[in-house]
Amino acid sequence: MSPSRSPLTLAVLGLLATLGVALLIGLGVWQVERRSWKLDLIGRVEQRVHAEPVAAPAPDAWPSVTAARDEYRRVRVRGTFLHERETLVQAVTERGGGFWVVTPLRADNGSVVLVNRGFVPTDHRDPADRAPGQVAGEATVVGLVRMTEPEGGFLRANDPEEDRWYSRDVAAIASARGLSDVAPYFIDADGTANPGGLPVGGLTVIAFRNTHLVYALTWFTLASMLAGAGLYLGREEWRSRRRPAETGRRRPAPDPA
Repeated sequence: MSPSRSPLTLAVLGLLATLGVALLIGLGVWQVERRSWKLDLIGRVEQRVHAEPVAAPAPDAWPSVTAARDEYRRVRVRGTFLHERETLVQAVTERGGGFWVVTPLRADNGSVVLVNRGFVPTDHRDPADRAPGQVAGEATVVGLVRMTEPEGGFLRANDPEEDRWYSRDVAAIASARGLSDVAPYFIDADGTANPGGLPVGGLTVIAFRNTHLVYALTWFTLASMLAGAGLYLGREEWRSRRRPAETGRRRPAPDPA
């Protein structure tokens, strides 16, 4: 009986299996490297969040502001709030649904930075319903640098013409409010209480999805399964090739006439 597969077919299957195992192992190693990068990022962010506040990036530093280097950095800025140009951005927080109050702050150097002063429930969206929190005169804000959130929220685009906002898009908000010389980032204010208790700051959620170890184990497991399947099929092919030869050797001699 001839072998079920030709040598060429076996060679091609073996090559494909080897390439598949190598690819899966490569993906697993990549996930391990990504996990190391993510843990390093989390560590750096933790250091920034708990560090002493530094001056917010000034206009000459704006071109070099990046998420990798600056996001969640704890900063301080002093200036005057432009309450008449505040923007309400829809939000869902641990306190329920409502709005972020994003207010421009005219800094001492003349530039403007958008400050997410914190959360207000829907029934306090009107500034008149939280008048004590509309701080007049100079104020000092301590908070975290955040990167702009262009376009809108999940499946919902910002609509400046209707004044409906689902994300803190710095450029779009600045344009809608007629602001110039605006920082390319915004600041999430810390939990320092505002007069009257609203807005409520300090609600920044700092969470990084880190499933790289699960993915790495998945790829390594698939590599092991593919390698095991290849070895099993190779062994069965080897046995099937040996079987005819062994049968021929064991065939009894014909009886003498």
